[in-house]
Amino acid sequence: MSSLEVKRERTVADVIKERRSVRLFKSDPVATSLLLELLNVAVWAPNHENRQPWRFILFKDEGREVFANAMVATYSAEDREKYGIPKFNYFMKVPAHLVVLMKEDPRQKQWDEDYAAVCSLIQNFQLAAWEQGLGVVWKTNNYNYNPGFREAAGVRPGEKIVGVLHVGYPEVVSRVQPRTDAEQLLTIIDSL
Repeated sequence: MSSLEVKRERTVADVIKERRSVRLFKSDPVATSLLLELLNVAVWAPNHENRQPWRFILFKDEGREVFANAMVATYSAEDREKYGIPKFNYFMKVPAHLVVLMKEDPRQKQWDEDYAAVCSLIQNFQLAAWEQGLGVVWKTNNYNYNPGFREAAGVRPGEKIVGVLHVGYPEVVSRVQPRTDAEQLLTIIDSL
């Protein structure tokens, strides 16, 4: 770097624009302490009345087999034959699976606020992970609604799975997907 060049620090905007969903991970394990550090950043998500409606279940190391078996068991016999082994192997290769849960509130307004808060927490987690060199993909697959999966994964009655985050060091980073400029989506009302 020349004396005229100044190294610019990454901004929050940079991290937001750089972050990608990662689906292929290196086999390197992710330290539980790092995941806890990221979760402790993520819980600073805005949440109405500070309800903090979230809970987490982490599957890593040999625990990934519990997750993979619970997921594969949701497939029909035909689909298990067709997809079971590759899917099982894929989930065993992902270093960590983090199930993000929300306490369901019977009041619609509070449910909506809590869901938005948990989604904000997930985005915080993804951004903090990316900043630390970790990749994440946020999944909302059909097995999240399967009673057998929910029981095997440790989901309690009255909890919604907002997402399963697959976490690890990226093997492959997906290419940039174009975004529509906000100017094309914004309606401005500035007079009577």
